[in-house]
Amino acid sequence: MNNPMRRMSQALLLSGALMFALNVPARADDSASLYKAKCAVCHAPDGSGNNVMGKQLGAKDLRSDEVQKKSDAELNGIITNGMGGKMPAYKDKLTADQIKGLVTYIREMAKK
Repeated sequence: MNNPMRRMSQALLLSGALMFALNVPARADDSASLYKAKCAVCHAPDGSGNNVMGKQLGAKDLRSDEVQKKSDAELNGIITNGMGGKMPAYKDKLTADQIKGLVTYIREMAKK
């Protein structure tokens, strides 16, 4: 009886680990899609702000030292609450996890 229980426990652990591993890339893809849908209009697909709307609004280059030196909490706050009347607040439009994913995505932009 102990052996079947052990096998079942191992199978559950393995399936849990597999589900976690499969969800990590999906979250990254979700953040990329979310960025394209909500942020790229002003910050450009590459984060540079070098597009028509970005130039009109003076959008920050998300890859710049100025942005990258901000803490995750600061970036989270900017996305959540907006900035300077030009960037809208997303607190009622995105979940906390989605905003956290965008912060991670912005960090990755500087590495490309």
